[in-house]
Amino acid sequence: MDSSNDEALDIIVTNVVATFRTRCHLNLRTIALEGTNVIYKPEVGKVLMKLRKPKITASIWSSGKIICTGATSEDEAKLGARRLARCLQKLGFKVRFSAFKVVNVLAVCSMPFAVHLIDFTKNNRPIASYEPELHPAATYRIKNLKATIQVFSTGSLTVTGPNVQNVANAVEQVYPLLFECKKPLCK
Repeated sequence: MDSSNDEALDIIVTNVVATFRTRCHLNLRTIALEGTNVIYKPEVGKVLMKLRKPKITASIWSSGKIICTGATSEDEAKLGARRLARCLQKLGFKVRFSAFKVVNVLAVCSMPFAVHLIDFTKNNRPIASYEPELHPAATYRIKNLKATIQVFSTGSLTVTGPNVQNVANAVEQVYPLLFECKKPLCK
């Protein structure tokens, strides 16, 4: 980052999506009738189960695949997934916690300056796109990090990536490009 600006950027992780397998078939009706904090969706063929601590929501399929959303860190996602597995074990299923994987991380970040989106898009044309008629943010994709950054004119960023480290690297990579296109301060 720019050496003259010692201000650290706060990257706040708002959602972590993770998946895991139970390695056994799950009877959704049993989970719906005997489980707590459960919503049964037979038309979709899944059960939603919510945990209070950590605050996550899980989509459970009869095949044993479970998707957890709502955690604010990778560790919290793993803890929540293990707690879900334990809840299913207590309902009588022979659950084995396996194939845990963080699939997606959503984070927000605020730049200490506003950004001129048209200049930003012109300077980074093949990677950046800005369609003001469709969406108020410019989209910047970083293929090698598998990250996507939504840049708003206020300097707010919404970053999605496969893990927290890639999200942080994406913000570090895009900062100098945004700094070039910052709006002058109004007096």
